[in-house]
Amino acid sequence: MAENLLEIQDLHAGVEDKEILKGLSLTVGKGEVHVILGPNGSGKSTLMNVIMGHPKYTVTSGKMLFEGEDLTAMKTFERARKGLFLSFQTPEEIPGISVENMIRTAKQAITGERVKILPFRKKLRAMMEELKISPEYADRYMNVGFSGGEKKRNEILQLLILEPKRALLDETDSGLDVDAVQIVSEGVAKFHNDDNSCLIITHNTRILEKLKVDKVHVLMNGEIVEEGGAELIDTINAKGFTHILDGAQAGK
Repeated sequence: MAENLLEIQDLHAGVEDKEILKGLSLTVGKGEVHVILGPNGSGKSTLMNVIMGHPKYTVTSGKMLFEGEDLTAMKTFERARKGLFLSFQTPEEIPGISVENMIRTAKQAITGERVKILPFRKKLRAMMEELKISPEYADRYMNVGFSGGEKKRNEILQLLILEPKRALLDETDSGLDVDAVQIVSEGVAKFHNDDNSCLIITHNTRILEKLKVDKVHVLMNGEIVEEGGAELIDTINAKGFTHILDGAQAGK
């Protein structure tokens, strides 16, 4: 049985006075890939932001444990140092700081160690080549003037360089053409190993083709209403979410 990397226990959370997550529980083991599916507005992105500690969201009850340590009161940067990484659905533009400097600064902040420029630059360029990112982008301001696909590949570049223990991927494949999805999928597969884990939100299962999915969670109205193996993805692709929602309501 895999060692637990992330445990969420009866999590209630929301924004202002609106509760969005309503008693959500899930466990992700080391080396595992979990997928969260659900209709729009079900709380998927909220869950990712709450795990990462976005200040907009408030946890009202429940626990989040990472390697057995309670995350709930930690700041976002503390969670990043512990090994959490969130790939944004819509990555922000950061004028004034280059891609190379941004990633190197983040690496130093997370590890607490000085990153030597030349070895770092060599590794960065190699990863950029694999992701089909032009070398000149290393000197461009972070995401400024980037297309949607370039921003998403840049997120995967950060994932590969920062090497977190836990990748939270929030629709990293959204808005991408077929070739870009393939590149992103290969990047995620390159990142994943027996010592880390992935929690992936997606509407496009092509990003999962190069990954072994261990568990699928269906999230609706802030609650996990069904769980299963990778075969659940095929069921939802064929039937949609309606039959699951009907079953969940019938069981109440």
